[in-house]
Amino acid sequence: MELDRLDRDIIGALMEDARATYAEIGQQVGLSASAVKRRVDRLRETGTITGFSAVVAPQALGWTTEAYVELFCQGKTKPSDIALAVARFPEVVAAATITGEADALLHIRATDVGHVERVIERIAAMPFVVRTKSSIVLSRLVDTAVPTARNGSPITG
Repeated sequence: MELDRLDRDIIGALMEDARATYAEIGQQVGLSASAVKRRVDRLRETGTITGFSAVVAPQALGWTTEAYVELFCQGKTKPSDIALAVARFPEVVAAATITGEADALLHIRATDVGHVERVIERIAAMPFVVRTKSSIVLSRLVDTAVPTARNGSPITG
């Protein structure tokens, strides 16, 4: 689906505050509340907007330790198999296939280093995992959100 400027502006407004009313978004983008609702409904129907959720600070949940784990798999393990396996772990907050020697990179959040270690041990015990390589995050230097049309950065699609 091709997104026009208004769609992108509406998406940007929702990314900034998904609890904003259609009237508030309409004021920001120059449409009526009913026109915004129609566009949001269409964006949801086409799968452009896949849902709405609360963003919770990991620290509020006590998950103050994070690590990145490179996953090395045997043979030609399919990315879908990796995704299915690591999705069972709530501590894995992101996973991606990557270039280089490793097959995947996992981002883990946990309560402490011991918690990270237990998660890595469970992941390493999966039958297709040959080995892992871990890095504990000491401090975040840059941590930006996805750019939106509202903060001046274009949303590309």
